Amino acid sequence: MTSHAEHGRHAEHRTRVTSPVQLVAVVAGVVFLAVGVLGFVPGVTTEFDTMTFAGHESEAMLLGVFQVSVLHNVVHLLFGVVGLVLGLRSVGAARAFLVGGGFVYLALWLYGLLIDHDSTANFVPVNGADQWLHLGLAVGMIVLGALPGTRAATESDVQR
Repeated sequence: MTSHAEHGRHAEHRTRVTSPVQLVAVVAGVVFLAVGVLGFVPGVTTEFDTMTFAGHESEAMLLGVFQVSVLHNVVHLLFGVVGLVLGLRSVGAARAFLVGGGFVYLALWLYGLLIDHDSTANFVPVNGADQWLHLGLAVGMIVLGALPGTRAATESDVQR
């Protein structure tokens, strides 16, 4: 049976960022959370009063550039939570978030290329600026998640 102190050390170890890939996943999670919150802030999001739950009818623009809706902001918030949880869990989980999330953004970019942005198919919604951002996120997340040399630190590495 483990003592309370030992259990606490193990729990602490599970949530410690011990590798660059975990740090990237945690930072990405924080950024997605911030973007999700800022999407609900009038002023940071222009045309805030035109925001709809979903769809291309929303004219709300995060930073005056990126078309957003309630759904779009909620997706950013959820993506941020997943990034934080997986980034803190383990190197493998952080890598899965970055690579998997990168492929999600690649799929969203492809979807945005194929749909008519003025149709009901544009339910997220996305615009040209979103498209470039989604492509950049896809490439960046996949590359960062696949980089070699992202092993977990050993106990001796952590103590240095």
